[in-house]
Amino acid sequence: MRRSFAFLSGLFGALLAGVLALVASAPASADDGGFTIKDPRITESSGLAASRLHPGIYWTHNDSDDGPYVYAVDSRTGRTVATLTLRGIGTPRDVEAVSIGPGNEIYLGDIGDNFGGRWPYVWIYKLPEPKVLKDQTIRATQYVVKYADGPRDAESLLVHPKTGRVYIIDKKEDGGHLYEGPARLSATGTNVFRPTAAVDLWATDAAFSPDGGQLAVRGYFGGIAYAWNGGRIKKQTRLDVPLQRQGESVTYTLDGSKLLYGSEGADSPVQAEKVPGHQSSKSPSGKGSTQTGAGNGSPLNADYKVGALVLAAGLAVVLVLKRLLRRTPR
Repeated sequence: MRRSFAFLSGLFGALLAGVLALVASAPASADDGGFTIKDPRITESSGLAASRLHPGIYWTHNDSDDGPYVYAVDSRTGRTVATLTLRGIGTPRDVEAVSIGPGNEIYLGDIGDNFGGRWPYVWIYKLPEPKVLKDQTIRATQYVVKYADGPRDAESLLVHPKTGRVYIIDKKEDGGHLYEGPARLSATGTNVFRPTAAVDLWATDAAFSPDGGQLAVRGYFGGIAYAWNGGRIKKQTRLDVPLQRQGESVTYTLDGSKLLYGSEGADSPVQAEKVPGHQSSKSPSGKGSTQTGAGNGSPLNADYKVGALVLAAGLAVVLVLKRLLRRTPR
């Protein structure tokens, strides 16, 4: 009996260790419930963009007095997992926004102008999102930008996820305008951005939904969701923007169901709010959502995968123990 129980105990321990190993090796799901940026270097987070290549990772940056850096923050822990140093560009002046375009290209908008129109030119930097998250130096492309109707302050830069076209929204207390860039940015000439539509908000950031069909614009005290409508934007609804110390950033989650709002300051919170009226995409059979973030590679959420592994391993433990107990002499 003692030998039998010792054997069973050892077997059970081994099987349990196997279960835990399976759980540990299963991919973690992205945490879209909000987080706190814990990097002491990030005290003026002014932009936020959800990575499609690395679900659960959000790119951010300081707005000034920092350097040519962009940070990858893990939403599960709030900690920085990679710092990218840009080379091939000049000295950043006032970086206010980040967006990710087609092909996992990161765009940074050095478009701030606290003097209300002193700078005749501003800049956009583009760099490839790295496949491996680690501290590294990456060559970026610098684009010179000029507004068709004169210099202005802006904090919102966004790249359409389907067309790759770049847009800027200027920052004015009584409302600004959506500015459209050229179909393709030129690294050798001046890129003229032209106003195409009024925006009824003192905009501090903006973002496209993952499917490109909606535009979310935030300010310090509110926000508006617009139907994109091919660039002929149409107001849909007000957004539930949380009250933050200095709300400067917004991005959609990968599935488009939530908006994450960020603020400046040390240990700044990133808060999640549901997108009004969002509905999960349906499969052709009508059996539910199959939407996933790019690079995820599977329609099944990682949490369900972990649950399935645990359940299967647990059942195996029970069946083996039952069979062994039947054979154990009394």
